[in-house]
This record gives sequence, C-alpha cells and structure tokens, in this order.
Amino acid sequence: MPVKIIEGTPSAYAYPLLIKQLLHTPLAIDPEQEITYQGKVRLSYRALRERIGRLAGGLAGLGVESGQTVAMMDWDSHRYLEAFFAVPMMGAILQTVNVRLNSDQILYTLNHAGAEVLLINREFFPLLAPIAERLESVRAFVLIDDEAGPQAGPVSFAAEYEDLLAASPEYVFGDFDENAQATVFYTTGTTGLPKGVRFSHRQLVLHTLGLATSVGTAEAGVAMRTSDVYMPLTPMFHVHAWGYPYVATLLGLKQVYPGRYVPASLLKLIAAERVSYSHCIPSIMQMLLSHPDSASCDLSGWKVLIGGSAMSETLALAALKRGIEVVTGYGMSETCPVVSIAHPRTRDVQGPVETHARLRAKTGLPLPLVDLRVVTAGMTEVPRDETSTGEIVLRAPWLTQDYLHAPQASEKLWAGGYLHTQDIGHVDARGYVKITDRIKDVIKTAGEWISSLQLEDILNSHEAVQESAVVGLPDEKWGERPVALVVLKPDYAGKVREHEIRAYALHLIEVAHVSRHGILMQVRFVDALIKTSIGKLNKRAMREALLP
Repeated sequence: MPVKIIEGTPSAYAYPLLIKQLLHTPLAIDPEQEITYQGKVRLSYRALRERIGRLAGGLAGLGVESGQTVAMMDWDSHRYLEAFFAVPMMGAILQTVNVRLNSDQILYTLNHAGAEVLLINREFFPLLAPIAERLESVRAFVLIDDEAGPQAGPVSFAAEYEDLLAASPEYVFGDFDENAQATVFYTTGTTGLPKGVRFSHRQLVLHTLGLATSVGTAEAGVAMRTSDVYMPLTPMFHVHAWGYPYVATLLGLKQVYPGRYVPASLLKLIAAERVSYSHCIPSIMQMLLSHPDSASCDLSGWKVLIGGSAMSETLALAALKRGIEVVTGYGMSETCPVVSIAHPRTRDVQGPVETHARLRAKTGLPLPLVDLRVVTAGMTEVPRDETSTGEIVLRAPWLTQDYLHAPQASEKLWAGGYLHTQDIGHVDARGYVKITDRIKDVIKTAGEWISSLQLEDILNSHEAVQESAVVGLPDEKWGERPVALVVLKPDYAGKVREHEIRAYALHLIEVAHVSRHGILMQVRFVDALIKTSIGKLNKRAMREALLP
C-alpha cells in the first residue's frame, strides 16, 4: 500500500524552509537587540531587517535576479551579516570569497562560480588589481570602505555600499522552492584546484536548527543562551562562519563583529562588549592566550567552540585553567559544517580538570539528525571500544549534495550513499567519537599505522612547545618515519634542545597507547608551521619542504 501524502486544504500555507524565516523570532521577541561592528557601528535587529531590504533593493537596481551569483570580499562585519540574508532571500546565490587565497585562486573561484556582482572592501584592492581584466562574468563592482574615501580603485564602481542602501527597504522577499541554492564557497584543500561547495536554503535552515538544538540543550561547555553575547572568530567567508551567525540571529543574541583579527583588538572587544560566546581554530585560541594583553583580560566564562583542526588536550587544559569553557566541534566544508560537538555531559566529567580536558578534546557526540558512523573499508561499523578505528562517514539533511561542476569528485565524496570524510577515528562506549588522523596523514612504519595527531598531543604537552606537526617521510628500512616539526614558545627559544623534546616524547610514547614505532620520531625546530589559508596545518606542503 502506498504511503499517504497530506495534501492540505487549498488555503493552507505550505511553509518553505527559507533563510528569511530565521528573522521572524528575533524581530518578534527583541527587535531592539544590538548588533555592533568593532564597537563603532551599532544596529538594532529592526534596523538590520531594514538594511537587508535596502541591500536587496540596491542589488536589484544593479540587475541582480534570482539564480545569479553575488560575491563578497569583506572582513567579518554587519555588512557580511546583511549579505548572509539579503542575497539568498532574493533567490540569488551568495559567494563568500576566501580573501586569504592568492589572486589567481580568487580569479578561478569567481570565474568558476560565475559571479556577476562583486562587493569588495578597499583593503582587498591588491588582490583584485592583478585579475580585474581576467574576470569573465563580473559586470558590476560595489565598493566597501570603512573610511568612506574616494572611489578610485582598480575598477570602476557601480556604487559604494552605503549609497547602494539608499534603495527602498520595502523589497518584497517572495517564497520559492526551499531547495534553491543559497550559497557557494570554495574548499582550501592542499591538492588541486579549489572545489565549489554549495548549500540550499533548506540545508542552511536545518543546520541552523540542528546546531541551535545541540548548543541550546547542552548541560555545560558551549551551551548557548539568549543572554549570551556572540562574536565569531572564524571568518564569515569560511562555511558561513560555521553557521553560527544564523543561529545567533535566530535566537536574537547580541552580536559583535570584529573586522580583521588583530589579537589586541579582539581582547579589547571581548572585554568591552562582554563577549561570552565564540568559535575559532586552535591557533587563534593559542594566539589570544599567549598575547601580552591576555593576562589582564578576564576571560572566565567565555564559551568557545574549537574546530577546523584537532584541539590538543594541552590547549584545552590551558583554556580551562583560565576559566574558558572550550569544547571541540567537528565538521568540514562539505558538512555545512558542524556535525558533532564534544559537549561534556555531567555524568561523563567526574574527576579532575585533566579528565575534562581529555573529553573536550574528543571529536564529540553527533548533532541531532546526524547519522555518524565509523566504518571499515567494507562499510562495517567498528566496535565501540575506543581502539578499533575506521573512516568517519556521514548522513545528515545539511550535507552538500555535490561539488559545483565536478561530477566525478562528487561521486567519490558520496560513494555508497554516505559522505566520506577521509578522517580516521574511533568511538568509545559512551558514544564520543575521536579523530585519530586524516587518511592521507597517517604514517605507516614497519607495516603499522602511527597517528600523527597522537604524537602531536604528546609534543604539545611539553611546557616549551607552542605548536607542532608530525609528518611521515620515506625511510628505506621502515617505509616511513615520523618527523616532528616543533615551534617553541618565545621564552624557550635557544634554551631547549631538540633531543630534550624527543626524550620527553619518547617517555610518554612508552606509557601511552601509541604505536611502539613512535619511538622512531625525529624532532626538528622550525620558526613556523606551514598552514592553509584558513589556518589548518598544511602537512602536504610541510612534507614536500622536507624532501630532498
């Protein structure tokens, strides 16, 4: 017997899951709540909604229609938040451009996405100038300028951003199919050209609801409340700042947008605006904790989701000792991105703070609606014994369905009907997942797999180590040998020797659950680690730099 479909009475409103629906609640419950940019510009939610209408009207005046792509190059700002809503609400597509790519990479992404209008901050003119004449589809440029200076630049501008908002706020945002594309951005992988990742209105709304449910029901850790003050420390060009601006808007939180990430300015904003909720990659947290101004800044009660790369237990412990509530969040560009958070449940965190740090550094528990499995090559789930490892594969209603104009890569991503993360991990009896490595970064020594992340955790626990990266180099005898690149804290430079760090690591390797072949690890001091444009360790580049 076929399933029965509810048709509904003809007058019933079939509520589509569109981004515009996220604005209903804050406008109803607290329309005067504040949104600020650097503490210099202050708006209410009522004003935000008006500016969203004006931006849409201004873009329509430039000829933007449904299905066309509008690209954005700006620092984290109220303008970016306005574009997060206005562009998709028009039925157009918002391209969030990674301003940390080089000019040729940015050229590729703009041409590949078919961007027709580009909103660009004056500070990014040096990136635009070399490629302006090679842009294939951009037909109009809009200047963004905090100083409201002259419009001279490498291109002719159709308007300045604030002038564009002189349009009427009465733009009518109609309904359309919730599966319509809302956004596109490009991965920053270490091999090949960037891949276009895109999401629909439905996916973004469901991710917002899933993330809001997860953080809103958390017993501790990064629980989000309507009294929180939110400030992103993950760029808005990167996976919609992990989707948090949509969550913060849905819940009507006070929002603080910092512009460029300057440590001293960030610390001042945290103090002045009483920021209580953020998210960032580990290196940003490390940068803020080690900054001279940090000692005089009260960070207690600050809740921070750490993601993008693994958070070490050492970093988690350092943050906890400052009174910062840190937990790991997990996801990737293709997952919108959050699919798990290491929320510490009360029953799981009995004991000393070191135990808490270990739990918070795990990959975490799946969000509602996420089907997360750890499987063998044959797609059989591994036991929940905290030792059996496999690849993490996913299903969720907000995972990207394909890469833009890349059918073969899309099929590889979704082989067998599950999204393949290329991350290796295990699950404990309580359901917490822990990533042990990326498939491409696992080191094979004497036929045995060694986790580079485990070795990094050990190295990072040394008081002199600021950060580290472990890569595998070819070895005639062992196949591969782990080599650790270590950055020392400034106070220890020249005072600690490589053999001391290695001896410390070898001692812990012998007592920890690490492959015995980890003792073959070599240690080399470096001034800095090579990273991607979003701050992740670029182990491929580091490996190549070490090869003869």
